[in-house]
Amino acid sequence: MIVRYPNKILRTKLDEVSNFSSPELKSIIKQMTSDMIKYDGIGIAANQIGVNKKILVINTEEGPKEFINAKIVKKSLIKSKSDEGCLSFPGINGKAKRHKTITVEYDDFNGGKKQICVSGLYSFVFQHEIDHTNGVIFTDRLYKFTEGKKLFKELQKNAKPDEK
Repeated sequence: MIVRYPNKILRTKLDEVSNFSSPELKSIIKQMTSDMIKYDGIGIAANQIGVNKKILVINTEEGPKEFINAKIVKKSLIKSKSDEGCLSFPGINGKAKRHKTITVEYDDFNGGKKQICVSGLYSFVFQHEIDHTNGVIFTDRLYKFTEGKKLFKELQKNAKPDEK
């Protein structure tokens, strides 16, 4: 099940994964992948299923792939406009400016260090999901709402103090 805004875990900076042999890690990734596909997403972060671990699953051209402890280590100066939505914000969409190309350092499922350079759509997806792991929500990055601005304001207004 997808965690919805204004749940406070969406504003939580997630903990790094240190135990790569944990059976729980495989279970979390399986659940994230299942939920991402079920709700027709292109990416998901662990806090979107209520887990405080720095894990992403992104539906790459080769299929779903996990990225653990992902962080951006290089970004282009050039930014592009992106149309964004989020599984945790149904009915809310908007436009943001994101770096056109980024390099991401991450751990694979066995704890090995890897890097990937992505541009275009995948650059936007990685930035969006890495933001999730740092407690940043996509509406923080929007320069324009295209759908659901009123709904978002209503959710903010009705949020409990510890959810804001």
